[in-house]
Amino acid sequence: MLSRRLSQRLWRHHLPIGFFTLAATGLLSATRDYSDLITRLSFASAYPALFLIGLSLMVGPWKLLKRHRGVATSMDFRRDLGIWAGMAGVFHAVVGNFEHLRGRPWLYYIYENWQDKHVQPFRHDIFGLGNFTGLFAALVLLALLATSNDASLRKLGTPGWKQLQRWNYAAFALMAVHTFTYQWGIKQPSLPWVMLAFAAIAATAVLQYMGYERRRAQG
Repeated sequence: MLSRRLSQRLWRHHLPIGFFTLAATGLLSATRDYSDLITRLSFASAYPALFLIGLSLMVGPWKLLKRHRGVATSMDFRRDLGIWAGMAGVFHAVVGNFEHLRGRPWLYYIYENWQDKHVQPFRHDIFGLGNFTGLFAALVLLALLATSNDASLRKLGTPGWKQLQRWNYAAFALMAVHTFTYQWGIKQPSLPWVMLAFAAIAATAVLQYMGYERRRAQG
């Protein structure tokens, strides 16, 4: 039974989700006119990660709105979406830390020569906000990715595992701040990319709110 379930997850979930993730990343990378691979991969991995984590948060509310009385603690499709979202998000964070300051990634988070300037070390400008929110989101995704398995569910128990997985909401909020910070304050991409990110974030937020209202109405 377990082998059959894993096989079904592989063919029905991981292969199509993985194909979408890799195809979207490859297409975005190939169509960018950036001069180097790191910059292209940083851009190309950002949007698939954002969309995947948004989709993983839409599954539960969508099932509720289709008049399902309850949603299983761990639905395989939602979990598998989260796994690919985690991998894409962590990959983006790793690549992104080598994009702007080649060989000096710590300067994403602290000011250069801060001792000589007699200031506190941690960046508190728009660049720092974008980087810290991205870092914290990646750490949350890494923790969720490491526990998105049946062994962790058995070890933590349903309440503990579910409580940990709710950090997915925090990761999405941090990714939203990171996205808009980079879009408006640092990279300033074209309007279609801004609108695309806004649409993905807004759709997730609206569906989550609708699901919350349905759960409250059901008591």
